Amino acid sequence: MKPIVEACLLPLLFLTVIWLAALRPGGPVMLVIPSVGALVMAMVLLSLFVRSGMLAPERLMHQSRSALANSNGLVLLLCAAFASAAVINLVIPDDGVPALIGWAVLVSLLMQALAIAPDRQRLLRGLLVTFGVAFTLKFVILAAVSAPAESRTARILQLLFDGLTLGSISQRPPHPLEGYLALVTLVLYFIGLAMLPSARRRIEWVEQSLVVSGDRRPATDA
Repeated sequence: MKPIVEACLLPLLFLTVIWLAALRPGGPVMLVIPSVGALVMAMVLLSLFVRSGMLAPERLMHQSRSALANSNGLVLLLCAAFASAAVINLVIPDDGVPALIGWAVLVSLLMQALAIAPDRQRLLRGLLVTFGVAFTLKFVILAAVSAPAESRTARILQLLFDGLTLGSISQRPPHPLEGYLALVTLVLYFIGLAMLPSARRRIEWVEQSLVVSGDRRPATDA
């Protein structure tokens, strides 16, 4: 990975994801910080990144690197962790039964992924599907249910729906821009994931480290 990408581009990309995920347009500008649950799930995601080879932490922090390079690697890891927490907090519904269902499904899928230990491509596809479904549920289906009804018939149907579900399904009506911001945030987040230093070139990186340390014996993949 080029130093400019590691030190500037990727951290700025993940910081942009954090800011966009926390932004709630409409009225007074609100910034929503990730919940404790989102931070815990972000740690699980990072472990999945490492196990799948999507992220090779030794390429960011290693004894063969300088102190400045290791500091840059630490900053990038922290930015990726907080961006993951922000995205999780973004796609999970705010409260009620949808939030409970969203957390239950997300936790079960991540635990299943930990048990299966997928490779990089499968993990990326699985995360695309998971976050895509969560985005559709919150910003399409629940937004349509919670939006103010424009006609009398729609208001009657909405009242009947709220009555059948005891009002536990409806959410805060989102601002029209929230869905677009969430979509842009997810796209930027997955671009950042695809750019993370992966284990695909682990052998070349180890060989370069051995050359720097003076040991020119060929490296083998562990």
